[in-house]
Amino acid sequence: MKKIIYLVALIFTFTSCSDNDDEVIVAQCDQPQNITVNNITFDSASIIWDNDGNTSYTLEYGLSGFSIGSGTSIDINSNSASLSNLSGNSIYDVYVKANCSASNMSLYTGPISFTTAAPLVVPEFLPNLSDLNLFTENLNDLTPSDRAFIYDLNTTLFTDYSHKQRVLALPEGTTMEYVDDGFPVFPNNTVIAKTFYYFNNERDESEGRQLIETRIIIKKNGVWELGNYKWNANQTDAVLDNTTSTVPISYANNNGATVNVDYVIPSAQDCIECHSSSNVILPIGPKLRAINGNNQLEEWIANNYISNLTDASQVSILPNWEDAVNYTLEERARAYFDMNCAHCHSAGGSCGDQSYLRFDYDTPFADTYILEDKPNIDFRMSMYYDGISMPLIGTTMMHPEGYDLIREYLNTL
Repeated sequence: MKKIIYLVALIFTFTSCSDNDDEVIVAQCDQPQNITVNNITFDSASIIWDNDGNTSYTLEYGLSGFSIGSGTSIDINSNSASLSNLSGNSIYDVYVKANCSASNMSLYTGPISFTTAAPLVVPEFLPNLSDLNLFTENLNDLTPSDRAFIYDLNTTLFTDYSHKQRVLALPEGTTMEYVDDGFPVFPNNTVIAKTFYYFNNERDESEGRQLIETRIIIKKNGVWELGNYKWNANQTDAVLDNTTSTVPISYANNNGATVNVDYVIPSAQDCIECHSSSNVILPIGPKLRAINGNNQLEEWIANNYISNLTDASQVSILPNWEDAVNYTLEERARAYFDMNCAHCHSAGGSCGDQSYLRFDYDTPFADTYILEDKPNIDFRMSMYYDGISMPLIGTTMMHPEGYDLIREYLNTL
């Protein structure tokens, strides 16, 4: 009996071994290797990985941190893919798996992460400032997009002690063109922005600030156009509004005193009066001589923002009117006149036919008529009276420090 049982067991063992020999063992599908991301733009990217002989893959992608299964999935019959309609200035994760057969797929390789470029600045007057892509996501931080840059002026225009941030954005692949010490030739679709604000406490900027308006000038088909964006009460965005309005401001100055300002936001027509020369709208501030300081022009050259200029020393320098160490009284006064008065008091300016005064810094003194009009200049800067005080637009008060400079200069003539 034992021999019979042993024989049956032996037969069963051989039969089982024979069945195993007939099975086909399928190797695990290998994961894709060496995934790279190329040709990244603000809304697209190319993904490629090693060609391991497979003809089918699944790629899944989404904003960084997404869970597999919740992203966008693509089935691909090659070892590359092009992604489109991405969001600018965003981090994305990509996963790829190989499909060796319907029942044999690899594990996902990933995440492979990449960051899209900043979205293009939009050279249009859209309803909200945020729509223009001039600044990064937290708009009220006023952090410029990677496609825009801040610039400063050696001497600035007085606007009721408000602070200003100036931003310039050139279209992709373009530069400004150097001609002389004045304005460069700006390419079409250039966007220039100037944001006006007050710190709540001039002695402690960490206490925050109040953003009031962002003035925009855009060059379209060779013609500059103006628009104004007013910041909302929550300081989250600014809305296109070309009408005049008054914003009450209260802040603590450097002496700790409370200053109240009824800040007037100008209308579009008011802006045109100052920005018009022979009925052509132009920027006011960014003449090269007004920018040539603090290595700004050198940075423009190095970053290829401007062409036809290799050395900043080729450009003259408009003095800083507050710098009594490096510049004479006359140089400082003439610089103040240039920035605060010359855009109107010039041939073709809004006061060009009403006054013979010419305040451009490069105008020879004998042709400025400053000497001849000393009393009138002094009077109209010495107080504030709407419609009489200079400048006519853009301020609601006199500028004591500026007046002191000009009075001292006039007294030497």
